[in-house]
Amino acid sequence: MTDPVLTFIILAFFFTAIAAARYFKTLDTGFGHAAASSIVSGIASGVVIFVASRYTELNAVVAGIVMTLAAMYVRHTGDESEAPEGMLLGALIGASAALPLAFSGENELRHFSECAIAGTIAGYGVTFAQFHVTDRARQLLLDVITAVVAVAGAFLPAIVERAGFRQRPVAIFVAVAIPLLSAVTVFARWRSVRSELAHEAAIGVIDADEVRTTAHPILRFTRAGWSDAAAHREFVRLANRIALRKRQQRNRPDDTARLYQLEIIKLRMQLKEMTSIDRATVEADEELP
Repeated sequence: MTDPVLTFIILAFFFTAIAAARYFKTLDTGFGHAAASSIVSGIASGVVIFVASRYTELNAVVAGIVMTLAAMYVRHTGDESEAPEGMLLGALIGASAALPLAFSGENELRHFSECAIAGTIAGYGVTFAQFHVTDRARQLLLDVITAVVAVAGAFLPAIVERAGFRQRPVAIFVAVAIPLLSAVTVFARWRSVRSELAHEAAIGVIDADEVRTTAHPILRFTRAGWSDAAAHREFVRLANRIALRKRQQRNRPDDTARLYQLEIIKLRMQLKEMTSIDRATVEADEELP
């Protein structure tokens, strides 16, 4: 199997794995809408890297900088997200950038690894800056630091190759490791989500016995006593949206915080309505002979 063919196979697997990882994280089926900006930006970035490679051998430097700029563009034009989801969108930017580079005729698998690693780092870093920093100057400083780290990450495949590893196992490892890393972040933050939802239970928005099944990475996929499993997943998605907005609200100026509060109130009303409808459905089913 030639490297260009293997590159396209790995890219197909990677796009699928990223879509699955995003669904596991958000329970949102609108992957195409969320990914559109990342994919277009990534392809454009790949063209820039391809042209630049004709004039310089510092492909890793170019890849790290271009991936960061693309991630910044997606941050301002795409849906607002938190750092782990930004990491996935950044990985999509990197994978999309590898598409034009697959026609470069040399080191196609290394280009994929460089772009995927740099894009993942850039997506995480610029989204982290947006989520946690409100001052524009500090946000820009974090973006610069992210670009430096992304460049360093893009150098890793070449360094590993010099240590004796071939491009193929490195590319396969990258394609598998990044989606798995995203899944790990879901388990790492579920206690934080549970804490936010426990507060929602305390003020009567959801039942106390729903906190664990709504926050837990695995239990949230179950029916959890609901009549409709799909409705329960939508309930979980909205509840997790509330938890996200509450975390964001703490790091924003008063005007922005009030907008988040309005969204939280709207989401709380939706949760209560969904719970009422499901309970009525369950009671009606129990009354049937």
